[in-house]
Amino acid sequence: SVFLVGPMGSGKTAVGRAVARLLGYGFVDSDVEIESRTGVDIPFIFEKEGEPGFRLREREVLDELTRWRRTVVATGGGAVILEENRRHLAERGLVVYLQASIDQQVERTRHGRHRPLLTQAEDPRARLAELMQRREPLYRSVANLVVPTDGRRVQSVAEDIVAGLRRLGLPASAPSHPHEL
Repeated sequence: SVFLVGPMGSGKTAVGRAVARLLGYGFVDSDVEIESRTGVDIPFIFEKEGEPGFRLREREVLDELTRWRRTVVATGGGAVILEENRRHLAERGLVVYLQASIDQQVERTRHGRHRPLLTQAEDPRARLAELMQRREPLYRSVANLVVPTDGRRVQSVAEDIVAGLRRLGLPASAPSHPHEL
């Protein structure tokens, strides 16, 4: 399987769908999966349980999703915070770090209402920079491949990822059962 990590606004969901299409794999967004399982959106979980409560839910979902085969998983921006998540990502698939500048993150997240770590920030740019300072070394620590996304089209990024994954030994064809354990 292929796991996409990176900051909010780096394009993990859009690029993940394109990579899955190119590989013939299934696709899942861990945040969407959490919302589906809880029946509420992520801002609501943050409001009721705080970030620690959300991270526990995220850990449970990632433990399961990283066991799926032939699946592209778009993770949340903070998925790398917990050591257990980093270990599962690194051991159970190939990890792609989608790199995005603070400027690109600001541009891509400014209209979003689904980002609890940003909606409460007085200065979203400063908040994104703070998050990147802590998380960037963690993204790099698990990445098999680092792909810049600034100013690039989704399809171009996806094609670069697939080419990089092929160089890392990902097979050229995929079986027909994407979630087979």
